[in-house]
Amino acid sequence: MKLFVKYTFVFFLLLMMAGAASSDELGVGESSGVVGLTADKPYLHVMHEGRSVKIQRVQDPDYELRGYFARTVRKCPPFCIRPEQADPRVSTIGEVEIFEFMEIKLRDGEGLLIDARTPQWHQRGTIPGSVNIPFTTLSKDVDDPEMVKALESFGVTRRSSVGFFTRKMEEMGFMDGELKSSKWDFSRAKDLVLWCNGPSCGQSPRAIKGLLKVGYPPERLFYYRGGMQLWQLWGLTTVIPKK
Repeated sequence: MKLFVKYTFVFFLLLMMAGAASSDELGVGESSGVVGLTADKPYLHVMHEGRSVKIQRVQDPDYELRGYFARTVRKCPPFCIRPEQADPRVSTIGEVEIFEFMEIKLRDGEGLLIDARTPQWHQRGTIPGSVNIPFTTLSKDVDDPEMVKALESFGVTRRSSVGFFTRKMEEMGFMDGELKSSKWDFSRAKDLVLWCNGPSCGQSPRAIKGLLKVGYPPERLFYYRGGMQLWQLWGLTTVIPKK
């Protein structure tokens, strides 16, 4: 009996030690000293240009944003404070929702993180996991080759000739008609998070308006209004893309 009690005590002691080690490794708890992404998420990993990138916050408590994005006062127009919503039909999201998107939709290939800025801005640094498709492309006509290429990369498929009766049924709401146009089928379109330089930048709102114009489902579009300015303000990881 004494032997049983002894081994039971040792078992629970080892279990407690393993739990403590696990907490230290993950950086969970107020005493860990880790500046986490959230209260229970110290960091995450995302694939960027074929390699795994660790997204975390700067661990220096004295960190201050410097450089271009530290400037909060610029001539308005054009650098005016933009509305919270890019469009009433499109959800605006923040950093925590970006983390969740990265770990689920982006990882599973069901979504894309779109850096809607011009290539010159993109080359200066971007949010890991993002692909650069500038607003100038996403504002083009639906038949423009660049827009066609972008839509196809989003999982949208071009339709061949659609019969008159079929199209009428779709317009009445049958056969997933709300996700189709006469030229494009959006039923398998990916969720897109679009972002640019921040609350005073109009590049991603213009990209969103362009996508809505060609029929992209608004429920599959998300606007990260904070953009690069808020991302850097929080001391989050950025990467320099390959040229």
